[in-house]
Amino acid sequence: MKSENKAINRLTDVNSKVSSHFFIKKNGEVILMVPLKYIAWHAGKSKWKKYNLLNKYSVGIEIQNPGHAHEYPAFNKIQILNLLKLCKFLKKKLNINKKNILGHSDVSYTRKKDPGEKFPWELFAKKNLSLWYNINKTKLASFRKKKVSKTEKNNFYLNLKKIGYFVDSNSKNKKLLTLAFQRKYRTKLLNGIIDKECLIISKNLNKI
Repeated sequence: MKSENKAINRLTDVNSKVSSHFFIKKNGEVILMVPLKYIAWHAGKSKWKKYNLLNKYSVGIEIQNPGHAHEYPAFNKIQILNLLKLCKFLKKKLNINKKNILGHSDVSYTRKKDPGEKFPWELFAKKNLSLWYNINKTKLASFRKKKVSKTEKNNFYLNLKKIGYFVDSNSKNKKLLTLAFQRKYRTKLLNGIIDKECLIISKNLNKI
């Protein structure tokens, strides 16, 4: 939401049917919105691995940002710094596997874009707080826009399924899934089209 106050008001209004355990303000302040022993309503209709409706199984963190509907500015450094500290704390406290530290677009890609392509997933991976690939970036970029065969497309989706993504059979939703993957792992080109670069990244992620 464009306004921080409106975002907080919505997250604390029971009638809105949306909430999160934590909210990180623009100035970096971290607010506990819902105690961890309670379920927060942040993921909604969602899937990851064998789990459905992830509110029940997850900790929800919202970061103040107007989002894609309002020019989608970069996150503040202090927001990211405090989010790193929070995730590090939660990972240890709740014994969370780094492969399960996710964005809403990972678990609900047909409805959500956040945290989006400006979120520093690679930095989180360096702090052992996310999954990332281990490939030379210059070499990898040479495969961008290189076409893939039908078999390779199927392999791409199979790789995503192994990571944890739900693969919908609907072609429109498959494009949204590819976009979600690109927003996280290939931010230089967001087009929803599978190419050799996407295929190589997806394969490498399954080796880690």
